[in-house]
Amino acid sequence: MNDFQPVRVSEEATADRPWLASLVGTNDTNSILLDTTKFTEGVHWEKGTALQPRNILKSGIPLGRLTTNGLYVPYSGPRSEVQTVTVTGSPTGGTYTLTFSGQTTAGIPYNATAAQVKAAIEALSNIEAGEVAVAGGPHPGTAVVVTFGGQYLGDDVAQMTASAAGLTGGTSPAVTVTTTTAGGGASATDGSEVFHGFLATESMFAPGSTKTSGALLWFGEVYANLTPVPFDPTDIAATAPGVNIHYRYR
Repeated sequence: MNDFQPVRVSEEATADRPWLASLVGTNDTNSILLDTTKFTEGVHWEKGTALQPRNILKSGIPLGRLTTNGLYVPYSGPRSEVQTVTVTGSPTGGTYTLTFSGQTTAGIPYNATAAQVKAAIEALSNIEAGEVAVAGGPHPGTAVVVTFGGQYLGDDVAQMTASAAGLTGGTSPAVTVTTTTAGGGASATDGSEVFHGFLATESMFAPGSTKTSGALLWFGEVYANLTPVPFDPTDIAATAPGVNIHYRYR
């Protein structure tokens, strides 16, 4: 696949890979070098701790490769739709709802966390588990940001609407939804728009460093809805030279 040497990945190292559907093919990986400046905290990596100060890149990140230097970066295929939900008017109680393509959520608490908003959206009949990533919050002080993936990756989806009828207290509490990024085809032309595989295991890097090594999984079976970044296997298949990944859902 590339000029790097094959690297073995222990079959026992499965704790950080809930997205891996089968151990078959786990050893079919390639050693790679990643450009850590292209990865985003919270989405792609988590900060270390006092006892283990190195940052940790999450396993299962879809990867592309820059044509200029061969470094691996997050796959930037079809853009995900990003919508922002903002609660205003400083409510002190009650709930609000979101409606997506005719389906309305159960009541979402006025002070909901990102996890609560995600759970409410994924309970809709037209959203599968893992098809939205939600960050930000908690309400009402901080907006939440909803990123669509799965079957909706690369789609310019309908903007959600909101009802603040159930909110109480504050001053004229309201909920607004805005489209931050419209979904659509890949806009990158630096090589990252071509899918090359997944980061096979967690990779550590020191704060401030710009590169780290890792293992590229290009052969095997993956739960498409359990990777850390939403994606659509159909879209990936169109730009995956030499990649032999089969997808399942759980």
